[in-house]
Amino acid sequence: MNAFRFRRTAVAVAAAAALPLLLTACGESDSSTTAAGKSTTEPAEEQSNPAADDAAPGAGGPFGPACASVPTEGAGSFDGMAKDPVATAASNNPALSTLVTAVKKAGLVDTLNNAQNITVFAPTNDAFAKLPKADLDRVLADKDMLTDILTYHVVGRKLAPQQLESGSYETLQKSKLTTKGSGEDYTVNDGSKVVCGNVPTANATVYIVDTVLMPTS
Repeated sequence: MNAFRFRRTAVAVAAAAALPLLLTACGESDSSTTAAGKSTTEPAEEQSNPAADDAAPGAGGPFGPACASVPTEGAGSFDGMAKDPVATAASNNPALSTLVTAVKKAGLVDTLNNAQNITVFAPTNDAFAKLPKADLDRVLADKDMLTDILTYHVVGRKLAPQQLESGSYETLQKSKLTTKGSGEDYTVNDGSKVVCGNVPTANATVYIVDTVLMPTS
C-alpha cells in the first residue's frame, strides 16, 4: 500500500472540507473561468493550444472506442446523460459502476451533481480492476483517501478535446494532471488513455479513462 500513502489524513480531510467551496466557485463562473474564479489565461505550464481555448466545450461530440458500448437510447445513452448531472449520469453507465460506488462512499454525489462547468476524468470498472483487490478494498474503506483520489479526477472548468493536446490543469485535489494527444487519441499523466471522450452531462464534460489517476503530492 505504499503507493497509496501519498497523503496524510489531515490533508485529505482539508480537501474534502474545501471541495464544496471550490465547486461553488465553479458554479458562479462560466466555462471560461477556473474553480478559483480566475481567467482562463493560464501560466505557461498550464497553457494548451491557444486555438483550442476558443473552442466550445463539447464541440464535436463523443469519441473513442469505448463509446460504441454506450446504449443508443434511454438514460444511459449520450442524449440521456446530457440531461442529468454528472454523478447521476455516471450511475446510468454500467462501465462506471465502481466509480459510482466510490463516489457514494466518499459522500460526493450531491457535491458533484451541484457543481457547474467541470471536467471529470472517469475511470472504468476495468481501470479500478487494475489495482490489487486488497488495495482497492482499503481505498474504498478509507473515506479520506478516497476523497483525495476522486477529487484528483476533477478539473474545475470544462475542457474541450483540443485543450487536451498539451495541457497541465489543476484539479480540485490541488495537484495537477497533464494531458497530451491529438485527434481522438489522448492520454492523461502519460499512462491513462481516454477511451470515450467529450461526453456531455448537464453540468460537466466527461472523459472516460482506462487507468485510475493518482495524485503526485
